[in-house]
Amino acid sequence: MLRAVKPLARVLIRNGVAYPAFASALKQVFLEAAVDELGAAGTRLTDSAISLLSGVHRRDVRNLGRLDAHRIATEEPMNMASQVVGRWLSDPDYLDDEGKPREISRTGDTPSFDALVLAISSDVRPRAVLDELSRLGMVRFSETAVGLLAPGFAPRQGLPEMAALLADNLHDHAAAASFNLDGTRNYLEQAVFCDELTQESVTRLRAVSARAWREAFQVFMREAQTRYEQDQIHAPAEDRVHRVRFGSFFFACDDHDQPS
Repeated sequence: MLRAVKPLARVLIRNGVAYPAFASALKQVFLEAAVDELGAAGTRLTDSAISLLSGVHRRDVRNLGRLDAHRIATEEPMNMASQVVGRWLSDPDYLDDEGKPREISRTGDTPSFDALVLAISSDVRPRAVLDELSRLGMVRFSETAVGLLAPGFAPRQGLPEMAALLADNLHDHAAAASFNLDGTRNYLEQAVFCDELTQESVTRLRAVSARAWREAFQVFMREAQTRYEQDQIHAPAEDRVHRVRFGSFFFACDDHDQPS
Protein backbone atom coordinates (compact mmCIF):
# COMPACT_ATOMS: atom_id res chain seq x y z
CA MET A 1 0.00 0.00 0.00
CA LEU A 2 2.86 2.39 0.80
CA ARG A 3 4.47 1.72 -2.58
CA ALA A 4 1.14 2.28 -4.31
CA VAL A 5 0.55 5.62 -2.60
CA LYS A 6 4.02 7.11 -3.15
CA PRO A 7 3.23 8.64 -6.58
CA LEU A 8 0.11 10.19 -5.05
CA ALA A 9 2.19 11.66 -2.24
CA ARG A 10 4.29 13.38 -4.91
CA VAL A 11 1.13 14.86 -6.46
CA LEU A 12 0.02 16.15 -3.05
CA ILE A 13 3.39 17.70 -2.23
CA ARG A 14 3.66 19.37 -5.64
CA ASN A 15 0.28 20.96 -5.06
CA GLY A 16 0.96 22.21 -1.55
CA VAL A 17 -0.70 19.46 0.47
CA ALA A 18 1.67 18.29 3.24
CA TYR A 19 1.29 15.20 5.42
CA PRO A 20 -0.69 16.74 8.33
CA ALA A 21 -3.45 18.05 6.04
CA PHE A 22 -3.65 14.76 4.14
CA ALA A 23 -3.68 12.68 7.33
CA SER A 24 -6.52 14.77 8.69
CA ALA A 25 -8.55 14.38 5.50
CA LEU A 26 -7.79 10.64 5.42
CA LYS A 27 -9.81 10.12 8.61
CA GLN A 28 -13.01 10.60 6.62
CA VAL A 29 -11.94 7.91 4.15
CA PHE A 30 -11.23 5.42 6.95
CA LEU A 31 -14.60 6.21 8.50
CA GLU A 32 -16.38 5.56 5.20
CA ALA A 33 -14.50 2.28 4.74
CA ALA A 34 -15.31 1.18 8.28
CA VAL A 35 -19.01 1.95 7.77
CA ASP A 36 -18.95 -0.10 4.55
CA GLU A 37 -17.33 -3.07 6.31
CA LEU A 38 -19.68 -2.93 9.29
CA GLY A 39 -22.68 -2.67 6.98
CA ALA A 40 -21.52 -5.67 4.93
CA ALA A 41 -21.14 -7.69 8.13
CA GLY A 42 -24.59 -6.67 9.36
CA THR A 43 -23.12 -5.01 12.44
CA ARG A 44 -25.01 -2.20 14.13
CA LEU A 45 -23.41 1.16 13.44
CA THR A 46 -22.27 2.92 16.59
CA ASP A 47 -19.55 5.48 17.21
CA SER A 48 -17.67 2.88 19.26
CA ALA A 49 -17.84 0.23 16.54
CA ILE A 50 -16.74 2.68 13.84
CA SER A 51 -13.91 3.99 16.03
CA LEU A 52 -12.71 0.49 16.94
CA LEU A 53 -12.63 -0.76 13.35
CA SER A 54 -11.20 2.37 11.74
CA GLY A 55 -8.76 3.39 14.47
CA VAL A 56 -10.16 6.93 14.31
CA HIS A 57 -10.79 8.47 17.76
CA ARG A 58 -14.44 8.58 18.87
CA ARG A 59 -14.20 12.35 19.17
CA ASP A 60 -13.35 12.57 15.47
CA VAL A 61 -16.14 10.15 14.63
CA ARG A 62 -18.61 12.46 16.31
CA ASN A 63 -17.08 15.63 14.84
CA LEU A 64 -16.98 14.32 11.29
CA GLY A 65 -20.50 12.99 11.59
CA ARG A 66 -21.51 9.35 11.58
CA LEU A 67 -22.26 8.22 8.05
CA ASP A 68 -25.60 6.75 7.06
CA ALA A 69 -25.13 3.03 6.48
CA HIS A 70 -27.75 3.17 3.75
CA ARG A 71 -26.36 6.17 1.95
CA ILE A 72 -26.67 6.10 -1.82
CA ALA A 73 -23.50 6.82 -3.74
CA THR A 74 -24.28 9.21 -6.57
CA GLU A 75 -22.22 9.55 -9.72
CA GLU A 76 -22.41 12.69 -11.78
CA PRO A 77 -23.25 11.95 -15.41
CA MET A 78 -20.21 11.54 -17.62
CA ASN A 79 -18.94 14.92 -18.69
CA MET A 80 -20.47 15.92 -22.01
CA ALA A 81 -17.07 16.70 -23.49
CA SER A 82 -15.75 13.21 -22.73
CA GLN A 83 -18.88 11.62 -24.26
CA VAL A 84 -18.37 13.60 -27.46
CA VAL A 85 -14.72 12.54 -27.71
CA GLY A 86 -15.62 8.93 -26.97
CA ARG A 87 -18.20 8.80 -29.74
CA TRP A 88 -15.89 10.61 -32.15
CA LEU A 89 -13.23 7.94 -31.56
CA SER A 90 -15.59 4.97 -31.97
CA ASP A 91 -18.40 5.85 -34.40
CA PRO A 92 -17.45 4.65 -37.93
CA ASP A 93 -19.09 7.76 -39.43
CA TYR A 94 -16.41 9.88 -37.75
CA LEU A 95 -13.38 7.68 -38.57
CA ASP A 96 -11.22 7.49 -41.67
CA ASP A 97 -10.21 4.31 -43.50
CA GLU A 98 -7.42 3.71 -40.95
CA GLY A 99 -9.80 4.00 -38.01
CA LYS A 100 -8.50 7.42 -36.95
CA PRO A 101 -10.81 10.36 -36.09
CA ARG A 102 -11.61 12.48 -39.13
CA GLU A 103 -11.66 16.24 -39.28
CA ILE A 104 -15.35 17.09 -39.49
CA SER A 105 -17.46 20.08 -40.48
CA ARG A 106 -18.85 22.24 -37.69
CA THR A 107 -22.47 22.15 -38.89
CA GLY A 108 -24.69 20.05 -41.10
CA ASP A 109 -25.66 16.41 -41.25
CA THR A 110 -23.53 13.52 -39.96
CA PRO A 111 -20.59 13.65 -39.81
CA SER A 112 -20.48 17.13 -38.29
CA PHE A 113 -19.67 18.44 -34.84
CA ASP A 114 -23.21 19.70 -34.25
CA ALA A 115 -24.65 16.32 -35.26
CA LEU A 116 -22.16 14.57 -32.99
CA VAL A 117 -23.22 16.59 -29.96
CA LEU A 118 -26.94 16.36 -30.73
CA ALA A 119 -26.67 12.56 -31.06
CA ILE A 120 -25.72 12.51 -27.37
CA SER A 121 -27.93 15.26 -25.96
CA SER A 122 -30.04 18.14 -27.14
CA ASP A 123 -29.79 19.87 -23.75
CA VAL A 124 -26.30 21.32 -24.35
CA ARG A 125 -25.41 23.71 -27.16
CA PRO A 126 -22.75 22.35 -29.53
CA ARG A 127 -20.86 25.66 -29.31
CA ALA A 128 -20.56 25.32 -25.53
CA VAL A 129 -19.10 21.82 -25.91
CA LEU A 130 -16.72 23.05 -28.62
CA ASP A 131 -15.49 25.88 -26.39
CA GLU A 132 -14.92 23.44 -23.51
CA LEU A 133 -12.95 21.01 -25.68
CA SER A 134 -10.90 23.90 -27.00
CA ARG A 135 -10.20 25.12 -23.46
CA LEU A 136 -9.00 21.63 -22.53
CA GLY A 137 -6.66 21.52 -25.53
CA MET A 138 -8.58 18.66 -27.14
CA VAL A 139 -9.59 20.17 -30.49
CA ARG A 140 -8.63 22.75 -33.06
CA PHE A 141 -11.35 24.45 -35.06
CA SER A 142 -12.06 27.09 -37.67
CA GLU A 143 -15.29 28.65 -38.91
CA THR A 144 -16.04 25.52 -40.96
CA ALA A 145 -14.18 22.52 -39.51
CA VAL A 146 -13.19 20.82 -36.25
CA GLY A 147 -10.26 18.45 -35.70
CA LEU A 148 -9.51 16.24 -32.70
CA LEU A 149 -5.98 16.74 -31.33
CA ALA A 150 -5.76 13.98 -28.72
CA PRO A 151 -6.17 10.18 -29.11
CA GLY A 152 -8.49 10.04 -26.09
CA PHE A 153 -10.10 12.19 -23.40
CA ALA A 154 -6.95 13.37 -21.62
CA PRO A 155 -7.25 17.14 -21.23
CA ARG A 156 -3.97 19.04 -21.34
CA GLN A 157 -5.44 22.12 -19.70
CA GLY A 158 -7.27 22.44 -16.41
CA LEU A 159 -6.08 20.85 -13.16
CA PRO A 160 -9.63 20.05 -11.93
CA GLU A 161 -10.43 17.99 -15.03
CA MET A 162 -7.11 16.13 -14.92
CA ALA A 163 -7.44 15.53 -11.18
CA ALA A 164 -10.97 14.17 -11.67
CA LEU A 165 -9.71 11.70 -14.28
CA LEU A 166 -6.90 10.62 -11.97
CA ALA A 167 -9.33 10.09 -9.09
CA ASP A 168 -11.87 8.10 -11.11
CA ASN A 169 -9.35 5.94 -12.98
CA LEU A 170 -7.19 5.11 -9.97
CA HIS A 171 -10.21 4.50 -7.74
CA ASP A 172 -11.71 1.90 -10.06
CA HIS A 173 -8.34 0.28 -10.80
CA ALA A 174 -7.62 -0.01 -7.07
CA ALA A 175 -11.15 -1.28 -6.42
CA ALA A 176 -10.76 -4.06 -9.01
CA ALA A 177 -7.39 -5.08 -7.58
CA SER A 178 -8.62 -5.01 -3.98
CA PHE A 179 -11.66 -7.19 -4.69
CA ASN A 180 -9.41 -9.62 -6.59
CA LEU A 181 -7.01 -9.66 -3.63
CA ASP A 182 -9.67 -10.67 -1.12
CA GLY A 183 -11.14 -13.25 -3.50
CA THR A 184 -14.65 -11.82 -3.73
CA ARG A 185 -14.45 -10.98 -7.45
CA ASN A 186 -12.44 -11.88 -10.53
CA TYR A 187 -12.05 -8.63 -12.47
CA LEU A 188 -9.74 -8.17 -15.42
CA GLU A 189 -6.57 -6.64 -13.98
CA GLN A 190 -3.50 -7.57 -15.99
CA ALA A 191 -0.24 -5.95 -17.06
CA VAL A 192 2.84 -6.77 -19.15
CA PHE A 193 6.29 -6.09 -17.66
CA CYS A 194 9.66 -5.97 -19.42
CA ASP A 195 13.00 -4.66 -18.15
CA GLU A 196 16.64 -4.25 -19.28
CA LEU A 197 15.57 -2.04 -22.19
CA THR A 198 17.13 0.94 -23.93
CA GLN A 199 15.41 4.32 -24.22
CA GLU A 200 14.93 3.61 -27.92
CA SER A 201 13.00 0.44 -27.10
CA VAL A 202 10.89 2.29 -24.52
CA THR A 203 9.94 4.89 -27.12
CA ARG A 204 8.99 2.17 -29.59
CA LEU A 205 6.89 0.29 -27.02
CA ARG A 206 5.13 3.51 -26.04
CA ALA A 207 3.94 3.89 -29.63
CA VAL A 208 2.89 0.23 -29.80
CA SER A 209 0.89 0.56 -26.58
CA ALA A 210 -0.94 3.64 -27.89
CA ARG A 211 -1.87 1.81 -31.10
CA ALA A 212 -3.07 -1.25 -29.15
CA TRP A 213 -5.23 0.97 -26.93
CA ARG A 214 -6.85 2.71 -29.90
CA GLU A 215 -7.86 -0.66 -31.34
CA ALA A 216 -9.20 -1.96 -28.02
CA PHE A 217 -10.98 1.33 -27.34
CA GLN A 218 -12.92 1.23 -30.60
CA VAL A 219 -14.07 -2.37 -30.09
CA PHE A 220 -15.16 -1.76 -26.50
CA MET A 221 -16.72 1.65 -27.08
CA ARG A 222 -18.89 0.43 -29.96
CA GLU A 223 -20.25 -2.41 -27.84
CA ALA A 224 -20.70 -0.08 -24.85
CA GLN A 225 -22.66 2.40 -26.98
CA THR A 226 -24.87 -0.41 -28.28
CA ARG A 227 -25.55 -1.75 -24.79
CA TYR A 228 -26.25 1.73 -23.45
CA GLU A 229 -28.80 2.50 -26.16
CA GLN A 230 -30.52 -0.87 -25.74
CA ASP A 231 -30.72 -0.48 -21.97
CA GLN A 232 -32.19 3.01 -22.31
CA ILE A 233 -35.01 1.58 -24.41
CA HIS A 234 -35.64 -1.82 -22.85
CA ALA A 235 -34.63 -1.62 -19.18
CA PRO A 236 -36.43 0.28 -16.39
CA ALA A 237 -34.50 3.01 -14.58
CA GLU A 238 -34.23 0.97 -11.37
CA ASP A 239 -32.25 -1.70 -13.25
CA ARG A 240 -29.85 0.80 -14.86
CA VAL A 241 -27.69 1.34 -11.76
CA HIS A 242 -24.36 -0.22 -12.84
CA ARG A 243 -21.27 1.32 -14.38
CA VAL A 244 -18.09 -0.05 -15.94
CA ARG A 245 -14.62 1.30 -16.62
CA PHE A 246 -12.18 -0.31 -19.04
CA GLY A 247 -8.77 1.29 -19.27
CA SER A 248 -5.14 1.02 -20.24
CA PHE A 249 -1.94 2.64 -19.04
CA PHE A 250 1.73 2.77 -19.97
CA PHE A 251 4.62 3.70 -17.70
CA ALA A 252 8.38 3.53 -18.14
CA CYS A 253 11.23 4.40 -15.78
CA ASP A 254 14.90 3.63 -15.15
CA ASP A 255 16.43 1.59 -12.32
CA HIS A 256 16.06 4.60 -10.00
CA ASP A 257 12.31 5.03 -10.67
CA GLN A 258 12.95 8.13 -12.79
CA PRO A 259 10.42 8.39 -15.67
CA SER A 260 11.79 7.35 -19.07
